[in-house]
Amino acid sequence: MLEAAGVSKEQESVYRLLVTAGGTTAYDISRRAGVSEEEGTRVLESLVNQGLASHTDSQPRVFRAIPPDVALLPRIKHTADALDAARGEADRLLEAYRETTRRHDAGQLLEVITGAEALRQRLRQIQVNAREEMLWFCRAHYVAMPSGTNTEEFDALARGVRYRVLYEKSFFEDEGAVDNVIAGVRAGETARSVPWLPLRLAIADRSVGIFPLVPGGPQGSPDQPTTALVRDSNLLGALVALFESYWDNAIPLRLSESGDLATDDTATTYPALSPADGKLLSLLVAGVADKAIASQMSLSRRTVQRRIQSLMERAGAGSRMQLAWLATKRGWL
Repeated sequence: MLEAAGVSKEQESVYRLLVTAGGTTAYDISRRAGVSEEEGTRVLESLVNQGLASHTDSQPRVFRAIPPDVALLPRIKHTADALDAARGEADRLLEAYRETTRRHDAGQLLEVITGAEALRQRLRQIQVNAREEMLWFCRAHYVAMPSGTNTEEFDALARGVRYRVLYEKSFFEDEGAVDNVIAGVRAGETARSVPWLPLRLAIADRSVGIFPLVPGGPQGSPDQPTTALVRDSNLLGALVALFESYWDNAIPLRLSESGDLATDDTATTYPALSPADGKLLSLLVAGVADKAIASQMSLSRRTVQRRIQSLMERAGAGSRMQLAWLATKRGWL
């Protein structure tokens, strides 16, 4: 059992005898171990050389075990540290191998998945293996997972995986969709909504993603979906950036006191804009540059920028693009 600490089986057997015997001679140890005195002496001396035992200088020599916390625990810690270092180096070598393989074999970067069942299995697999974060684009009309069937999300949330999920508006029209989102948010999912999403998308730990190559297969259609699994690459980086751009301009979803799904601005009354702010916002949404807005409204460019920032704060927008959408939603335009 002590082989991991560099102690052979015969050494361990003799060391155990020393621990229980206190001080003893080579003759006594050999008799108790059932070996010759010469063999017993050889093992005892090897224990002394390894710092596991000591002996007196008088004859016959009396051997004693070095306490296990002194003799063994440092060895075990050193071995554990060495294993951790070796494991880290193996991980680095594995990543280098994968990087080299990806550069020479495109099949290591992109894998085509055909059929709803195969897609379902891969979506479940990447969630089971996720350790930190899942990113999702959820569009209307399921392809592989009807609402309420993705139990892997709840398991992942329970073990601390963060879920950020974007739902397009028409998604909530699917049967059972609202209840499914409520269950997810209640379990810890962070959800937001946008008017429209360009594609379906699932990304695990920013290292592997699944997205459609061609449309097909919604809600039991005879057409089989054709999707792709992409690993760490510039393509996956672009998909992550696409997610973040939509996330920044999305409306957060939450649970109301009654347990219903609501946006963060639900039940909030926003006063109408002043004529000046309304004109400024109209020009901004029309794509007019700050300098031109300042000229048309006889304001300084700095004042225009300050008013735009004020409008963003009033709307709770993180960007000008989001301000335009929220302004439309709240009847400011």
